Amino acid sequence: MRIVRSVSQTSLIRTAFDATSTAADVVTGQNLTGVRAIVTGATSGLGRETARALASVGADVTLAVRNTALGTSVAEDIAASTGTRTVRVAHLDLADLATVTRFTDTWDGPLHLLINNAGVMRPALGRTPQGWELQFATNHLGHFALALGLHDALAAGANQQGTARIVAVTSGAHMYSPVVFDDIHFTHRAYDPQLAYGQSKTANSLFAVEATRRWAADGIVANAVNPGGVSTGLQRDFTQDMKDHLDRLEAAGVFAYKTIEQGAATTLVAATAPEFAHNGGHYLDDGNEAVTVPDHVDLAGNSHAVKRWARDAASAQQLWEVSLDLVRQR
Repeated sequence: MRIVRSVSQTSLIRTAFDATSTAADVVTGQNLTGVRAIVTGATSGLGRETARALASVGADVTLAVRNTALGTSVAEDIAASTGTRTVRVAHLDLADLATVTRFTDTWDGPLHLLINNAGVMRPALGRTPQGWELQFATNHLGHFALALGLHDALAAGANQQGTARIVAVTSGAHMYSPVVFDDIHFTHRAYDPQLAYGQSKTANSLFAVEATRRWAADGIVANAVNPGGVSTGLQRDFTQDMKDHLDRLEAAGVFAYKTIEQGAATTLVAATAPEFAHNGGHYLDDGNEAVTVPDHVDLAGNSHAVKRWARDAASAQQLWEVSLDLVRQR
């Protein structure tokens, strides 16, 4: 198996899809019968649409969710709309690593797709019982522990089907902050929710880089995807200032809102397109690999790019070791 871990700016991976493509467009003509997938945060928004698209072409999908009653309702809706009965529900709270361990310990058999979609965006400082900043703990550490616990299942899936894929849903907000290793959890610096969210989204991208480096030999590849501007439940706790900031960015042309169906399309590209079956460590935007830009550039004018700090190999290795220490100390 040939793994391509990096490409030059002139040889970015291109697909047939773009900003207008929908999740249904990406999976049209595919047959995922026998493919087992997990989608976190699948009760609404992008996760729900991702799960629906996968189920529509035969995948056996597990909705990994905090609210299992709502998850059951969503599973029933997906089953009714797609005609499949292979949609399951399991409890998972990414901010509570005990539930992550229970989930991974009870998973049985191979796994082919792990879609790390769930996320939080909090306007005020929140902490887990361990004292970890809540956005970093949920968006990165919970997913890191989940992937770690499912490694053997993913390796078995790769052995069975030739590849297993992890998709890490990130954001253009990664441009607001690198991972600040000296104070990840805002113990000493003043808390800024935008910087905290941006740091967690950079971490999602760095995870894809290092997971591919470590696990490519097992047939496992990971890619990060930016869904673009999509109005979902993620914004439910926004302050007025945060809403005004988004309005200014939209008015300035930094981004244009997509539908949920369009937002989920890039996740489905990373999960199912042949171009990424054996290629990991990339950052996708609008269905294609994004160009990498210097760390000093602004989001404006570069909203479809990825900063170097989100793809830096040394930072990715450091984050892995830091994350490993944290989840093992819990």
